[in-house]
Order: sequence, then structure tokens, then C-alpha cells
Amino acid sequence: MLSHPTHAFAAGRTALVTGGSDGIGLEIARWLALAGARVLLPVRNREKGERAAARIRESAPGARLELLDLDLARLDSVAALVSELRDAGEPIELAVLNAGIVQLGERRRSVTVDGFELAFQTNCLGHFALALGILPLLRACGARIAVQGSVAAAGARLRWGDLQGAQRYGAFRAYRSSKLALGLFGVELARRSAAEGWGLGVQLCHPGIAPGSAIAPALRALLPPELVRTATAYLGNPPRQAALTALAALAAPPTASPRMFVPAGPFGLAGPPRERAPFAELERAGDARLLWELAARWAPIRP
Repeated sequence: MLSHPTHAFAAGRTALVTGGSDGIGLEIARWLALAGARVLLPVRNREKGERAAARIRESAPGARLELLDLDLARLDSVAALVSELRDAGEPIELAVLNAGIVQLGERRRSVTVDGFELAFQTNCLGHFALALGILPLLRACGARIAVQGSVAAAGARLRWGDLQGAQRYGAFRAYRSSKLALGLFGVELARRSAAEGWGLGVQLCHPGIAPGSAIAPALRALLPPELVRTATAYLGNPPRQAALTALAALAAPPTASPRMFVPAGPFGLAGPPRERAPFAELERAGDARLLWELAARWAPIRP
């Protein structure tokens, strides 16, 4: 089990962490910085990113951090970051596809400027475009990639005739299906890497539940503050421990098909990381291929 940041797999390597400006992503970035990695932090809000970098440097004064601009809900923003990284030409040895949005408490379906349901684009399609766009930089060093899913993906299903909830929308349903879709992308990325000799090590993970990560602000606003404070203090993993499943996924040796790293406690909600087989919903090869084909059609970025 991974319990401290002094692991050799990260020292001296370049790591990219999406969603690193707060919550679990910030703690993943902190662990990697403490381990001696150079950490790229693509953020949507620069001011928030600067605050996150300052917090990381409080415990890792020598941290090598680089803020970059990225809004996963805009494919033009993804394309701009891909262009910037590819122009720099530096291999990316570790990548954590962690950023995500859950709109619990929001009753109305939100659509991005690209015309996609917000959770689907932020959680899945934007990551697909980013990873495929920087694929040459990942392949150059046989990168290890951690695909951050959710415990909510267990039992979820994709409604292929209404993948983005245009006909029937529910915020939690949209979140579950978007995280399932991201996991299926990870499965298909691993399959293609093995089949085509890309040399990538792709693993799946989820952090359990982490009330301290301040997710679902609309739902929190509806609840009594004392209930929110109690849940944050006593339920699930604190963000720093919730980050460890992604680090365990990065540290795992490459495998022919992805494994999943989850909290070891009951129902995978809390506790230190352990390895398990992926959820059954993630082992449907046909779904993974179809999801990839649809995403490739919708996202214009290519390797």
C-alpha cells in the first residue's frame, strides 16, 4: 500500500494532473511534488491555480510546478493546451486524468459551447481530446496514466440513444454515466496501446467519497451547514488520503489490461488503496470501442 510520497517512480519525472487546483487533484499534485516530480497543472482559473501552487509549496518548498490554461468544457481550450505542449515537445511520463464535475442539486441540464452535456464533456470528452492530442508525448516515454473514475460508476449504464441526457436528464445519472464513459476510454486506451505498441501503462482508480473536496456546491448550499461540516469530518476519505488511489495506479507496473485501485474499506468508500478488478460495467469491450469511436467523431483533436 502507498502511504508516503517517497516513491521512486515519480522522482525526476514530468507529471500532468488535471483538476489540480483544489480537492483531491491538489493533493495528488502535492504528493507528486513531494516525491520530486515536475508537475504540470492545467487549470481553468489562474487565480485559483496560483493559490493551489502556494499551498503545495508550503509542504514542498522546492516544488517544480507549472501552471497551464485548460477548460475541459471547451474543445478550443483543450486544442490550445495540446498545441502548447506539443510545441514544447517534452515527454510527459505520468498523467492523472482527474478533473471532474458533479452537479448534484442542479435540476437543469447544462450544455457547453461545443454543444455537449457539461458533465459528459468535462469528465470524459475533454480528457479524451487531451490524452489523444498529447499521445506522442506520452508514447515517447511509455507514460503511466491514471484514469480517475468514481464509485458511482458501478452499476451505471450508458444510454446510447440518449448519451448526453437530452431526452431524460438527471444530474446524478449524468455524472455516473460520464465517469463510466471515462473509465471505458481508459480501457480502450490500454487495449489500443497493447495492440499497437504504444507502450503506455494505463490503470483505473477512484477515490471513494471525499466530502472534504467541496464537490457539488449546489447541493451543499441546500444542506444545513452543520450537516456539511459533519459529513466532511467523518464520512469517506479526507482529500489527502483520497489521492492515494491515483498514486497507487501510477506506481503499478504496466499490465496487459487495466486494474483498478480503490479504497480498501467497505464498499470502496474510504480507507487506504487496494487493487481490484474493474467494475463489470468497465469490462464490456464493445462499449469501450463504441465510446471511443463516438468521442473520436465529436472531438477534432488527433494524435
